[in-house]
Amino acid sequence: MYTSPAASWLAAGIFFIATLSDYFDGYLARNYDSVTTLGKFLDPMADKLIVTAALVMLCGMARTPHVPAWLVVVLVAREIMVTGLRAVAAAEGLVVGADELGKYKMVLQSIAVHGLLIHYTYLHIDFFAAGMFVLWLAAIVSIWSGVDYYVSVIRELKPKPIAKSARRAAG
Repeated sequence: MYTSPAASWLAAGIFFIATLSDYFDGYLARNYDSVTTLGKFLDPMADKLIVTAALVMLCGMARTPHVPAWLVVVLVAREIMVTGLRAVAAAEGLVVGADELGKYKMVLQSIAVHGLLIHYTYLHIDFFAAGMFVLWLAAIVSIWSGVDYYVSVIRELKPKPIAKSARRAAG
């Protein structure tokens, strides 16, 4: 919540370490074939927590310009809806990990949060403006991936029609 340039860099550095550790966790799990069902659930959850926590904190900061709260609400609502659908799918025995679009969304959100945390202009780069630009891209990909996720999961969860021969045998 401190708004000084030094505090901004420190926050961005801590966020960078967190995103880097998340990347290496996934990399090691995939390369050593240790991807688990629990990991498929917890990894996207950890991504959502760190990004949404940072965005919510950025909304509440007393500095100008600031991250629009309505944009953060849209992003957080998408995360809650996808997490809820993931829980419904899991209850039906369908484990759905993060898809390619979801990974792009996470990368864009992480880049945006870094720029927004740094906030100030350095070397003629307005980090806040750059962060907002990438956050807009992330919002577009986020909504797109959320709709794509819903369509694919709903398609998988839709009751399958029973063949006529199976109905006769059951009746």
